[in-house]
Amino acid sequence: MELQDVTWNEQAREKILLDADNALRDAVREAASSLPGAGKDEVYKFLYEKLQPQFVDFQPGPDLTRYAEAVARGELSADGGDRPDGTPQ
Repeated sequence: MELQDVTWNEQAREKILLDADNALRDAVREAASSLPGAGKDEVYKFLYEKLQPQFVDFQPGPDLTRYAEAVARGELSADGGDRPDGTPQ
């Protein structure tokens, strides 16, 4: 076996992605509820500071900006229902 062959199985990959999506969703929900009327930069900073400690080698991309802008424009409500996997928020 080669070291390059060492990878997570598909079930683990799905779980990792689901956990990452839930962390992002929870941070966006918290920003929407705790920063009403805040500007995009303040929301972005909040999201970055919430998410960065949760991930190894965190590199925010355009998604973080998109969600910060949506929160700043008041387009996301803090009460979004259950997560897509059916677990409560």
